[in-house]
Amino acid sequence: MEFTRRRGLQLGLSASLAALGLGLTACSTGTAGSGSSAASTTATDSFPVTIKHVYGETVIEKEPQRVATVSWVNDDVAIALGVVPVGMPKNDWGGNAQGSTPWKDAALEKAGASIGTDKAPVLYSEVDGVNFTEIAKTTPDLILAAYSGLSAEDYEKLSKIAPVIAFPETAYGTSWQESTTMIGAALGRSQAAKDLISSTEQTIKEQAAKYPQLVDKTFIFGTLDPSAAESISIFTSGDNRPKFLSSLGMKLAPVVVEAEKDVQGFYLPWSAEKANELDSQIFVSWVADEKTKDTIVKDPLLGQVPAVKKGAFVTDSDNTLTLSISASSPLSLPWTLDKFLPLLGAAADKV
Repeated sequence: MEFTRRRGLQLGLSASLAALGLGLTACSTGTAGSGSSAASTTATDSFPVTIKHVYGETVIEKEPQRVATVSWVNDDVAIALGVVPVGMPKNDWGGNAQGSTPWKDAALEKAGASIGTDKAPVLYSEVDGVNFTEIAKTTPDLILAAYSGLSAEDYEKLSKIAPVIAFPETAYGTSWQESTTMIGAALGRSQAAKDLISSTEQTIKEQAAKYPQLVDKTFIFGTLDPSAAESISIFTSGDNRPKFLSSLGMKLAPVVVEAEKDVQGFYLPWSAEKANELDSQIFVSWVADEKTKDTIVKDPLLGQVPAVKKGAFVTDSDNTLTLSISASSPLSLPWTLDKFLPLLGAAADKV
């Protein structure tokens, strides 16, 4: 499952922090907070708390002091809620030279826990899957995996280290709102989580309002890759990429809504011979580089995608931008909007 999701990132993983009021101050326990509506220095909920997930229930007896994370999103959410993890994964794909992201760097700097400093989280690689050894070294009292693809075996191994919050139902299918709600409850910051969701959704709404041409435009978010054996992949409604475009007021194309009825997972393959059936007003795709866009447009099969033919074709060759949408979080989305909305708006103008 981990390999599948990472392949999905390569297929198409594809406002500002101040707008959310995320000023953070580091604490020796690994928690951080500014007292803003989006973060609090200490838990406000009473313990113990019980979190339900796909592998049962996890009881957290008292406020966590040493939180470790796996996968994407979970570290972003914890930091946004005022908790700096003692350990978190490197962003090996889509990250910067220090294995982080611009939005995470900004939040950690405000927390006094910048990467490379004494108070920074320990970073471990997940290129080969969950890094049990390095997570154990951080001696966590809670492990966050609300957005992840943990197998039952992974969950059992991690549970021997510390209580684990696994995903609620579908691997890599947890929305950022649900991740925030689950993690907020686990950290004893339920109200802060609600406030964070509200402020993030308001930021999205305000920024999207600047592009009224997007409203009700049909879209397909997928990957067109002339060099791949599976040259067309389409992301389903359960994936964060279509969820993001839907939050902007756009509509998932009926052809995808129909096709995904018989599919489990976050994407479905599509025959290049049927490219002309992928009818939508806008098509969004990750590409290896911008030269690939010309190759797609000229391709005798891929070039038949209706939105591609009409010029309403949005391509993204920035892996960091792709990561910010695919593994969307309250930290990444405000960063995303300034960069991605102009691309969508330009495509909508051609419809």
